[in-house]
Amino acid sequence: MAVSTSVEEMRSELSAAVIGAGPGLAGADELCAACVRLFGVDGAAVSIVLEGSSRGTFGSSNELGRRLDEYQFTYGEGPCLDSVSSRGPVLVPDLDSPEERRWPAFAGAVLGDGVRGVFALPIMVTSACVGALDLFREGPGPLGSDQLTGAVLAAELASLPLLRLLTSDIIGSESTLDDKLMSEGEDAWGLLADMDRIEVYQATGMLISQLDVGAPEALVRLRAHAMATEQTASEVARAIVERRLVLDRDDRFGLGRSQS
Repeated sequence: MAVSTSVEEMRSELSAAVIGAGPGLAGADELCAACVRLFGVDGAAVSIVLEGSSRGTFGSSNELGRRLDEYQFTYGEGPCLDSVSSRGPVLVPDLDSPEERRWPAFAGAVLGDGVRGVFALPIMVTSACVGALDLFREGPGPLGSDQLTGAVLAAELASLPLLRLLTSDIIGSESTLDDKLMSEGEDAWGLLADMDRIEVYQATGMLISQLDVGAPEALVRLRAHAMATEQTASEVARAIVERRLVLDRDDRFGLGRSQS
């Protein structure tokens, strides 16, 4: 049950969560925690999406929210990616419905974790759609009208922690925020040092050297192992970085071998 159903109460509590927290990740975490308290959901996460790919979890309410967002990166599909692509909300009150056939790999993993409802709202930073606010519910059922209104507001507020980081880098320069996002592409997101999945890019670098492949294939191999072993990409990456797992050069099915 949501603690508050009034839209004005939601607006006040969501704003206080972002403004009262520290910059960057702390503000995103507090916003996600407020979403869980207010909207009758069990997890929330802020996903960063660049060029059609999930790039990081910039804030989450709890371990559930973080893990469920991680599935979208691992499988390359899910509501946050569709929300960014369409620049609109993606609302799925019951992933287990016979009529719901989107994201088969993502849906299987999420349902396996006992979650039925998934909702994603796009996050805009000036003219760029940079990610989505993801909400997860263990039981099936839609968001109420006030809860959906509050979720839209939360997605708008989710841009503030990102803006604090991005604008701090361009103060004193001639660049505008739109210039930073639109002309520099992926380099601009190097500013988001608090994002997750640093270990994924470390592991990808190791695989490039070990397997003599390019970065795209290295990431494909890492994801393949994650899917084959029912892990997240970050879990596999940590095993590679810590040298507990080696992916063989001729293994294209993601099986790998564990190190003793």
